[in-house]
Amino acid sequence: MGEALVAFRDSEGRIGLLDEFCAHRGTSLWLGRNEQGGLRCIWHGWKYDVTGQCVHQLNETDETTFAGKIRIKSYPTCELGGVIWAYMGPPEKAPPAPRFGWTQVPESHRHVSKVMQGCNWLQGLEGGLDQSHVGILHRSFRNNPNNPGSGPDSFNARGGSPTFDVEPTEFGARYVAIRPLGDHRRYVRSYNFVMPFTQIRPFSPRSEAEAGKKFNPGHMWVPIDDENCFVWNWMYSWGEEPLTEDDRSERSLSNGPDDVDQKTFRSFRNKENNWLIDRAMQRKENFSGIVGVNTQDRAVQELQGRIADRTKEHLGPADRAIIAARQALLQAVREVQAGNAPPGADTSYYRARSTVKIISAEASWRAAVLEDMQPPEEHRISGR
Repeated sequence: MGEALVAFRDSEGRIGLLDEFCAHRGTSLWLGRNEQGGLRCIWHGWKYDVTGQCVHQLNETDETTFAGKIRIKSYPTCELGGVIWAYMGPPEKAPPAPRFGWTQVPESHRHVSKVMQGCNWLQGLEGGLDQSHVGILHRSFRNNPNNPGSGPDSFNARGGSPTFDVEPTEFGARYVAIRPLGDHRRYVRSYNFVMPFTQIRPFSPRSEAEAGKKFNPGHMWVPIDDENCFVWNWMYSWGEEPLTEDDRSERSLSNGPDDVDQKTFRSFRNKENNWLIDRAMQRKENFSGIVGVNTQDRAVQELQGRIADRTKEHLGPADRAIIAARQALLQAVREVQAGNAPPGADTSYYRARSTVKIISAEASWRAAVLEDMQPPEEHRISGR
């Protein structure tokens, strides 16, 4: 969020998230020694606990009480779903812990990764909420496991351009894309937008038999600063079946170690090398000439500019989810300015998930998917 911070796990397992710079002479605590319940600056030996309190100073005598007068900024944290979360707002307005569905299942049933994206977080989010691009940008001209996407026999490709329905929720919005499958059936993909930057989406089934699979992936576009963000990618099984190694590889999405440097979290295909676009591939293999579904997303979103100029846009009916998200974000700003809590700061999203269904042309999508999108509490996680 534009702040210079340092995180560490102390010898008792507690997480500290502190101002990066020592209060003494201002050097970085990233160089610090992690020892005996605190982080010690290597310059003069000032040591801080996870609350930011200075607890010892090697360059001062034991008789002085100077350490007790020194405290640096710290933020409270919690650990859920294998991820460390920080609350950076006013202490008196701290929300409940972020217990998304994927944080509530065993480690065998979830997977989390992240990748840096070189643009403002909001255009990444808007790209994730946009369903009409799925059968276009991610289109593959043949079924090739080494270059996956929306193949010619996928429901996204077969169904053509979708129509949309968007409804507000306590935590943001739910929306569905409905694609006709011939004269008698429809392909329904339901999504949830959890304020302010989370997308919960269904997986893409390869057959009708897979349409009932209890599996959700999604993203969080978390700001680093105004012009960069981290895309957190998560997936989980809310049924009995654990994730497979193929699921965890994220090869089709291009978010795994084959595609992303696990030290810098920078994609190997990036703006500096033109995302390794291949024009011959673009003619013969897929619509973009770029390998990897989320690499394709990052390419088009980053080339909007670091901060997209929305005054030049022409949004149409297919952009209803983006329009609804912008309206929700603007309303949230007004709520916070008035001293109220924004949507998504309660527990209403704890049971939110997404699903796909194939239904008859006459059937109601609400009757088909709403219970799966917000199941009763006792059915939140099947079998657990």
